[in-house]
Amino acid sequence: MSNKILITGGAGFIGSNFVHLLLAERPEWQLVCLDSLTYAGNLANLAECQGQKQFQFVKGNICDAELVDKLISDDVEVVVNFAAESHVDRSILGCQEFIRTNIEGTQVLMDAARKHEVGKFVQVSTDEVYGSLGEEGAFSEQTPLAPNSPYSASKAAADMLARAYYKTYGFGVITTRCSNNYGPYQFPEKLIPLFVTNLLAGKKVPVYGDGRNVRDWIHVKDHCRAILAAMEKGRAGELYNIGSDNEKTNLEITHLLLKLLGKDESMLEYVEDRPGHDRRYAIDATKAKNELEWRPQVDFAEGMAQTVQWYIDNQSWWEEIKTGQYLKYHEQQYGKTL
Repeated sequence: MSNKILITGGAGFIGSNFVHLLLAERPEWQLVCLDSLTYAGNLANLAECQGQKQFQFVKGNICDAELVDKLISDDVEVVVNFAAESHVDRSILGCQEFIRTNIEGTQVLMDAARKHEVGKFVQVSTDEVYGSLGEEGAFSEQTPLAPNSPYSASKAAADMLARAYYKTYGFGVITTRCSNNYGPYQFPEKLIPLFVTNLLAGKKVPVYGDGRNVRDWIHVKDHCRAILAAMEKGRAGELYNIGSDNEKTNLEITHLLLKLLGKDESMLEYVEDRPGHDRRYAIDATKAKNELEWRPQVDFAEGMAQTVQWYIDNQSWWEEIKTGQYLKYHEQQYGKTL
């Protein structure tokens, strides 16, 4: 395994948690973090990393072929691609940036990695590419792709491009598809941080439809450990599903957050469901458990309590985010002002 890794999207939610994990558990590695610092990328997520000799931050876009080529040419032997536009609601409002970043950006990265003979390339994807499940069963690596939003369609396209690069060129790409993440540093447009920060500010929480959409929730640290395992033990051309067998409805999540924050159901507000809203996701992570020798470690109740406490302890972090363009987006999406 090389000591130099390029991590794209490393100032975002999952990427920054991955950076923290590697600095703690692989201190001998050299990390180069590339992030364009769009609305969801935040240097504050990496404040503890700045100044460490094994960490370098570069501001830039993965679609910038010249910059990407320069970075990868400097002895990088592993690329982990977190960089993505990732919020379904925003993709419904307009998907041009999703197409550019998630598809074209992945192509730019893989072309540079092939050119410089990078040993491994981990494409971080999502279970949303599979579409929606009925009441029974779970997504396996053999489940056909059936994306139902512009976001998931763009990620499915990138996954297919990665597969084609392996089949055509023998490119050493490994793809991971994970269920819903929660934990520290998550941008407060996603369900859990949005609801926690709203409740902390005395604002109601907007629940889509009947609130019975089901997701498999995994702590971001468990997801990052799975990505590390895929990077170290995964086989080129393979796909690994990552999940924690922890299915909860949105209402169950909402009621837990109300309880943890000492609030009642008067803070709950039902809003019109979003178009193409997938009803249920569930992940079969058997392959990852067997081949990567990985298991989720964070208990859900404990992880949720820790997550809520993190947002309580880091109020200045999210208060700086929930201003300006964020407020305009929230009003456009939910029809409500904060």
